[in-house]
Amino acid sequence: MVQGYCVKCRKKVDIKDAKKITMKNGKPATKGSCPKCGTGVFRIGK
Repeated sequence: MVQGYCVKCRKKVDIKDAKKITMKNGKPATKGSCPKCGTGVFRIGK
């Protein structure tokens, strides 16, 4: 599982429904949601 920081929960969580995306500048990122509160979680990098 990929981990990211949830701003609402204020801790690192496993990203639910993680999808690999490419940002406008061409760098890879991962986008998904927090499994506890449902807030969007975003992580830059592979």
